[in-house]
Amino acid sequence: MQIWQLPIIDGAVPIVAYAIAVALFVIVLVRRWRRRPLLWAVVGAIVGAGLAVAAVAFVDNAHLFGSAPLPGFVVLWAAPGLAAAGFACGGMVGARVWRRVVSALAVVSVLLAAIIGVNAAFGLNPTLGTLLGVPTYAAIDLPAAPPTDGAAPAVPLSQSFVPPAGMPEKGSRGTQDIPATASGFRARPAGIYLPPAALVANAPALPLVVMMMGHPGNPDPTAISDVLDAFAARNHGLAPIVIVADQVGADISDTACADSAAYGRARTYITQDVVAWATAHLNIVRDPAYWTIAGYSNGGGCALSFGADYPGIWKNILDVSGEPFPGSEQVANITKTVFGGDSAAFEASKPVNILAAAPAGTYAGMTAVFTAGANDAAYIAHADGVAAAARKVGMTVTRYDIPGVGHTGDALKLGLVAGFTVLYPVLGLSVSGAG
Repeated sequence: MQIWQLPIIDGAVPIVAYAIAVALFVIVLVRRWRRRPLLWAVVGAIVGAGLAVAAVAFVDNAHLFGSAPLPGFVVLWAAPGLAAAGFACGGMVGARVWRRVVSALAVVSVLLAAIIGVNAAFGLNPTLGTLLGVPTYAAIDLPAAPPTDGAAPAVPLSQSFVPPAGMPEKGSRGTQDIPATASGFRARPAGIYLPPAALVANAPALPLVVMMMGHPGNPDPTAISDVLDAFAARNHGLAPIVIVADQVGADISDTACADSAAYGRARTYITQDVVAWATAHLNIVRDPAYWTIAGYSNGGGCALSFGADYPGIWKNILDVSGEPFPGSEQVANITKTVFGGDSAAFEASKPVNILAAAPAGTYAGMTAVFTAGANDAAYIAHADGVAAAARKVGMTVTRYDIPGVGHTGDALKLGLVAGFTVLYPVLGLSVSGAG
């Protein structure tokens, strides 16, 4: 395992980081304190906690991560972390050399522990590489054999595919640079997942999922790969092939999944470049009934937008805690920057309006799944609204709230589980008749 693949949400890394931070801070704390260094330490702790609260308030007021405020757990981790760091800095005053060294190490360790804690609470960067924006996976080896003709299977794959001896227990994950031939969009390498059934000789053509993550975020395949590995284990190694595509680009902008001079042609990249690359390089069923456009948060809003606009490409939509429309987190900026101040054009781009304007029967045969965290009131309202609009135009709609979670944490993983539980029978992958 490369260092960038170290898991930092679960496993030993967080536990070790927290233990080291506590041990070093205890050493800093346990000493015979004199008045002057104690005063500096207390002042340092107060300043540190104040900086944490002020920083969170600034981010919220400046809408640096959208209009929604940062979750409360950010302050609950940041304030104690910076307070402990400030206390250790102040404790260096008048201390012996070895205590100053320990205090310096304590500062680093408590800040690192706070970062890991905040990240674990968000639950979106599972590895060290994803947290730092470093590619976690190497380029994936695609099967050497050319893709099949991609014809839809005469009978469901769950009935026709017999797992051969030696089939891997888990799928393969990696990255691929998808050329922006039509769009010129500056995308980061896409994450790729090939399920066990794709890794055998004479592999069948499989369904395709194009997934998009949130903003800011990484096109990392870890979360969806983990979920689909579990589904594949129960269904003869069958799962969709997945492309985790980058709709925000190398500059990590909220592109509103539109084509614009400001942020590039993100829409063309997903709907033309990614689609063309998948068709040319992956052993997938070409029938749109087997294609799913999926996304989380920012990516969820984009998934609904693409599904509404291109029902001839995707017949299935999986929207996990999705925004109600692309660009919803910074409406004024998107109106000005992406749509050139044309609020009518922005309004027309919203999925609910695309759906309402389509001719009757446009969405016949489409399946849509909308999930939200049960503790995520704003996004429950968003999901209810778009689900009602999708149901009104004839889509088969499932709405599901994930118990006990908000917008982060397990909202992504459990939203994907709920979504594929519905989609597995639709895609002909469910051996038991349910996901």
